[in-house]
Amino acid sequence: MKHCLSIAGSDSSGGAGIQADLKTFSALGTFGMSVITAVTAQNTQGVFAVADIDESTIERQIEAVFDDICVDALKIGMVSRAQTIKIIAQTLKKYPLPFMVVDPVMISKSGFNLLNDDAKKALIELLIPMATIITPNIFEAQAILACKIVTLADMKKAAKELHTLGCANVLLKGGQYIEDATDIFYDGKAFHLLKGELIQTHNTHGTGCTLSSAIAANLAKGMELLDAVHAAKIYITQAIKQGFSLGQGKVGPVHHFYDLYQKAGVKL
Repeated sequence: MKHCLSIAGSDSSGGAGIQADLKTFSALGTFGMSVITAVTAQNTQGVFAVADIDESTIERQIEAVFDDICVDALKIGMVSRAQTIKIIAQTLKKYPLPFMVVDPVMISKSGFNLLNDDAKKALIELLIPMATIITPNIFEAQAILACKIVTLADMKKAAKELHTLGCANVLLKGGQYIEDATDIFYDGKAFHLLKGELIQTHNTHGTGCTLSSAIAANLAKGMELLDAVHAAKIYITQAIKQGFSLGQGKVGPVHHFYDLYQKAGVKL
């Protein structure tokens, strides 16, 4: 069994963050581990508080995993402070890096700002250059590049600019905004358009976390990068299709274990 590590924030409602990452790793047949960077108080109605974990504890979590267990792939999600990003980059440099997927989480679906300006600068300068692949959505790419992305041509231009920040590969996610859920993969040489089915649903909490974790799990299992991205897109598409309402809010989670629930005869 391959081992995947997520460095990200905790979601108390279980739909995104560390919880979504661990569910995804498990659903795709890998062993999931975690380094928690922040604890959020959130539910289906929004994010109400964020408590950052101190740098020393983050450092010790990373060391505890790498010093004992082989890490086949690494995913980095919510890192809300510059200090957090600096200690992550500094600590990871002590070890041979596995495949590294960076999901630049900036704003929650409820509109809560999860990344301040200093942290954005540190993310761009320290973590993005270390990444095997980054997976921003339209809004995150706009925030990173200070540009407007409206068309597919805009996406291609943005993917090129993101690549110049030092990452090896870019997956720019169009979501529901660009030509029927079209994403763009760019490796510095060629563009690959990943067209997807546009699913009409409000139950999309955790989509970005889940997709990036699925890419990491697929890489850990030995897939070539583009194949890993394709397979991850298929997985998240099904998870969105099977998403369900939860709580009193408008946005429910995607369903990470849809096939296992079906086999068990559980209906949501």
